Amino acid sequence: MKRKTKAAQSHELNLDELFGTIDGLQEESGIQLDELLEKIKQGILKAVKRDYPGNENVLVDLDPKTKKFEIHIMKTVVEGEPEDKANEITLEQARTYDANAFVGGTVEIPISPSAFGRVAASSAKQSIRSDLKQFERDRLVSQYKDKEHEIVSATVQKVEPATGNAILSIDKDEIYFPRGEQIPGEELKPGDIIKVYVVGILNPDRKPSVKVSRTHRDFVRRLFELEVPEIYDGIVEIKSIAREPGSRSKIAVASNDENVDAIGACIGNRRSRIGAIVGELGGEKIDLIKYSDDDAEFIKQALSPAEVLSVTIESDEIKSAQVVVPESQLSLAIGNRGQNAKLAARLTGYKIDILSPSALAEKEAAAEETHEDEPVVETSSEEE
Repeated sequence: MKRKTKAAQSHELNLDELFGTIDGLQEESGIQLDELLEKIKQGILKAVKRDYPGNENVLVDLDPKTKKFEIHIMKTVVEGEPEDKANEITLEQARTYDANAFVGGTVEIPISPSAFGRVAASSAKQSIRSDLKQFERDRLVSQYKDKEHEIVSATVQKVEPATGNAILSIDKDEIYFPRGEQIPGEELKPGDIIKVYVVGILNPDRKPSVKVSRTHRDFVRRLFELEVPEIYDGIVEIKSIAREPGSRSKIAVASNDENVDAIGACIGNRRSRIGAIVGELGGEKIDLIKYSDDDAEFIKQALSPAEVLSVTIESDEIKSAQVVVPESQLSLAIGNRGQNAKLAARLTGYKIDILSPSALAEKEAAAEETHEDEPVVETSSEEE
């Protein structure tokens, strides 16, 4: 039995690797086989044209099922000596490939894949790899464009113990989930199924990646849309959201139907709706605020649960307001580490100065004293 040369053995190994790559890529990435084969054929085509410059017609037949891999160059049969040897062939030469060849027709000239050598095979692989990367980029962008700004379910694949960063699985795609986008205090474990908000696609034209979050304020918005049909249908509207992930959120809601109570709809029977959302957020507190077109009233509501005595809009242009609360309500209005006041400011878009009645009196007295201390400038006009 005739032994195969090292070059032939090397080539066969490369072919096996190529077919193995096709099977693996199709299974792992979910790319349609026809599209995948077309990408691979284009890569091989580029390599063939580099080794056979000037050839305009090259056929590549690649069939993973039968392990068939054939390459043919198409040439036009001419009478006499060919002027374009890359694309033309004499009748005598053509009939060595096809006994029925005739002048003016075409003939297929087979090229043994082994004629490529290592350089051509490597070049084909590189081209294939490059095309597949672009294909994967296009697929990722196309797939997640429809999911942008929506909530999707994800499975936790693994969690890095040192950093808390995680890898999620969404529709067979591995998505990086940094600790900073996770709700503070929650501990993810491999196998957990969680909801995440698709913020968007980063670097869509280069190396795209999908950004997902559980700390984004619109994550809360989408949870309410899922749990409260009135919000999904537009009967109840979320006007604004202010959030400290893992701690507290304030949500301003309004009803577009006088017969529907916006806050009651969000809470649900026996707190079933709000309870489900709080559970998904790991116990994060949620203050539902009744929205008002009157800015002073809206600010008053936003500072709940604190009681507010008065609200004075100091400037519409720079959006600043002065709020007076009872002495006993001052710490509640400001909140732990100023959280309640900060969330109310974000919710309303106003810079809020919170004072007690005694502090207001001191402020007014100081302002009046300053006014009295201002020098009086007298002006006189001389008679001509």
